[in-house]
Amino acid sequence: MVPSRLYAKNQMIEMISLSSSMLPLLFVLLFSLSWVTSAHTHEDFIECFSLYVEDSTDISKVIYTQNDSSYPSVLHLAIRNLRFNSTTLKPLVIVTPMNVSHIQAAIRCSQKNNLQIRIRSGGHDFEGLSYMSVLPFVILDLINFRSVTIDVTNKTGWVQAGATVGELYYHIAKKGRTLAFPAGICPTMGVGGHLSGGGYGMLMRKYGLAADNIIDARLIDAKGRIVDRASMGEDLFWALRGGGGNSFGVVIAWKIKLVEVPPTLTVFNVLRTLEQNATQLIHRWQYIANKLHEDLMITTYIRRVNSSRGNPTIQATFAGFFLGGVDKLLQLMNESFPELGLAKDDCLETSWIEAIILNRFPGNSSLELLLDRTPRSVTNFKAKSDYVKEPMPEIALEGIFERFLEEDIETPRLLLVPYGGKMDQISESSSPFPHRAGNIYKIEHQVSWSEEGKEASKRHIDWIRRLYSYMTPYVSKNPREAYVNYRDLDIGMNNLAGNTSYKQASIWGRKYFKNNFDKLVRVKTAVDPANFFRNEQSIPPLSSW
Repeated sequence: MVPSRLYAKNQMIEMISLSSSMLPLLFVLLFSLSWVTSAHTHEDFIECFSLYVEDSTDISKVIYTQNDSSYPSVLHLAIRNLRFNSTTLKPLVIVTPMNVSHIQAAIRCSQKNNLQIRIRSGGHDFEGLSYMSVLPFVILDLINFRSVTIDVTNKTGWVQAGATVGELYYHIAKKGRTLAFPAGICPTMGVGGHLSGGGYGMLMRKYGLAADNIIDARLIDAKGRIVDRASMGEDLFWALRGGGGNSFGVVIAWKIKLVEVPPTLTVFNVLRTLEQNATQLIHRWQYIANKLHEDLMITTYIRRVNSSRGNPTIQATFAGFFLGGVDKLLQLMNESFPELGLAKDDCLETSWIEAIILNRFPGNSSLELLLDRTPRSVTNFKAKSDYVKEPMPEIALEGIFERFLEEDIETPRLLLVPYGGKMDQISESSSPFPHRAGNIYKIEHQVSWSEEGKEASKRHIDWIRRLYSYMTPYVSKNPREAYVNYRDLDIGMNNLAGNTSYKQASIWGRKYFKNNFDKLVRVKTAVDPANFFRNEQSIPPLSSW
């Protein structure tokens, strides 16, 4: 068995190879591990676990160690970024709880054995923080916590944190086609992490974020207590709805408010290349995207493709989602965005749930597809985020496209998500998610690649960092805002061992949460002063300053 001091040192060396930007911090941490004093083995954890659970006879179905043949498959089942697939930053134990006593035991035994705990619902954390740590740790994988109960009469639902967005949508649709929930369009995302960071989708301009439509929650805190909204208090309930995961406890279930949608929606995808005036159309889109009727959302995807002549070019996809019929949509488009030239043949009238399915599975609208937890594709990728408050000039867009056409980069993409509508009406302080009025749109910068090896990873990560630097004059400032569900360790991180100062944590904290960061710190101090639930970008308590 590996002593924990050596284990932690090896893990830190591995993290250094993942991100050169962490070198100064991690170099210091390699020499600050004196607090790790005892050897941890999975046997210690299992022995402790068996003392706390209600029924220890089936522990083998709940706990997986590195000695188990099924350990690799359980670990990799929910790794959504191949960049981390071969990492040696692996847990000593994976716990897949079947009931709350298993979660309580995992918390107690992690504390007793000085292990960190990482909570995984869908595995979509962009930096792998739900399944990696440089210090000895346990994964709490909530894959078995996935029940969904829908109350049509009261238009509410309870969904456990390990369910996917697709599973939630499936159960809503089984009860009726005119109820919905304003979460994302990726069906394999776990609702535990998605909702805790805000969660947005095609209904955002009409109904706000997923987190804006949470009305209760059940959480297991650092003392193993099960609390709901009434017993946890409004401050902690506030923090859970957009404050990011793994800072305050283990959310085991959300109570959500369902929203109404018409029986007929209209969707469209209009593709334009540079040769078809894509630059001018994107530029124009910036002036109307957040001012459109709240029933209409037009998202813009930008990527590199080959032209009809075989030459690389830039393609913009204008993806529309309208809560109504095609005739009304065409009227709105002719009034607000006639430059796009939307025609009736570009549009499809469908239902809300079919629109979600067709977005991921073109040509197939089977409801059962939403139950498939297997992602459509898994690749290496690095992502970053920005918020835009003033339209970028065409010359700025042209600079982006020049960088997209660099030959040694595989698959660069931008996703431009319009704000306005309901998002303008909700206060910045109503939840930890502060990105409300004043934003035209959000950007997800992403680059993905299939080439293996550290050199390929470095080349692509360096490229997106250069793109991010190029974007500086055109995006939000003081702070340069970011979306917590598009996790990005480049913008700052906590100390991996020892305390993190408020000044250090606020570097990344204010980018995600703006002034709400201070309240998040106060809540953390009240509910987890020992900072048991922590990661590279978790909220620190005052006691750790």
